[in-house]
Amino acid sequence: MVSNWRETTWGKEISLEYGKAIRGYQKTSGRFRVFGSNGPIGWTDSSLTNGPGVILGRKGAYRGVRFSLEPFWVIDTAYFVVPKTKLDMRWLYYAIKYYKLGEIDDGSPIPSTTRAAVYVQELAVPPLEEQRAIAGILGALDDRIESLRQTSATVQAIAAALFKSYFMDFDGVPQDEMQESELGLIPKGWRVGTFDEVIEIISGGTPKTSVAEYWSGDIPWFSIVDSPTNGQVFVLETDKKITALGLSNCSAKLLPEMTTIISARGTVGKVALTGMPMAINQSCYGLRTRQQGGEAFVYFSTLRFVEHLQRIAHGAVFDTITRDSFKQVVACLPTDEAVVRFGEIAGSMIHRIRTSGQLAATLAALRDSLLPRLISGQLRVKL
Repeated sequence: MVSNWRETTWGKEISLEYGKAIRGYQKTSGRFRVFGSNGPIGWTDSSLTNGPGVILGRKGAYRGVRFSLEPFWVIDTAYFVVPKTKLDMRWLYYAIKYYKLGEIDDGSPIPSTTRAAVYVQELAVPPLEEQRAIAGILGALDDRIESLRQTSATVQAIAAALFKSYFMDFDGVPQDEMQESELGLIPKGWRVGTFDEVIEIISGGTPKTSVAEYWSGDIPWFSIVDSPTNGQVFVLETDKKITALGLSNCSAKLLPEMTTIISARGTVGKVALTGMPMAINQSCYGLRTRQQGGEAFVYFSTLRFVEHLQRIAHGAVFDTITRDSFKQVVACLPTDEAVVRFGEIAGSMIHRIRTSGQLAATLAALRDSLLPRLISGQLRVKL
């Protein structure tokens, strides 16, 4: 133990207060965030407690830990943390993550974190000034990561608006340059067709898990758990990797970067772009452009059609998108020149999103490296 840190238990330092049920939190309006066991789930017009505060999941297979600077509401599947002693709230957030309080399980059929199980756990608490210094270092990294994510979401929204202007509203096309079609007026030279005509559909696969030589290689292998969070675009890391031998002994192909991925079975309709060459499992499709420079067009077209693909998904056990599903998506297909022109403009935006994502991933890795060393006292902050 660090000499001037006090050894104590969580029950002496904090109280875990139950959240309260609330109606209508799924709406997008409201001033205050609503948190559940696994993080933000909506908004409301009133708060349950003031910020800054820490939310700890109480029920469910995954019980996350969240920090909120602003006042917030917590529903009854989670706790909000109330200190009993003088503690920096952001340090407390990182300490709860380090001591993995969200992974404590009482053994009941529904995984749960009970107060009694948490309160007996031991921890070491540094002086308040050192708590603030630790929180300042880790918090600065998290704030920068969040800023990068928000910027990426904004840039994506701009690119999506540009796509809509080009390929759905036909902005800037004079009336005399329009022609009648079964979908209404479309630009001359464009045609009505199906989505599968402009994409190459690539299936995934899984190497045999019983063959160790197929796994733990250097080829990223994407499954649904690797889908980027809402507002993000690129897959920059995967939970599992396979070897070249594993790739050659399964039906998966190595997808180049800037390939659109869509989840096609079970959780249908998760869309992402590959940030590096990678393989995918059989529950996904890779969608490649048939037109050079058309990667951005394919990605935003997939986002446009994803709700339709979800509606027509079918299967005996799981909802499933098949290759025939893409043939059922009727659309106005632009000229190659229009696709390239959009790609030239949107490409710089996509590049910025990827660069921001790569920097955020680097900062997250640094934070994850520093957090256990700082919270344990292995690495001290000079005051």
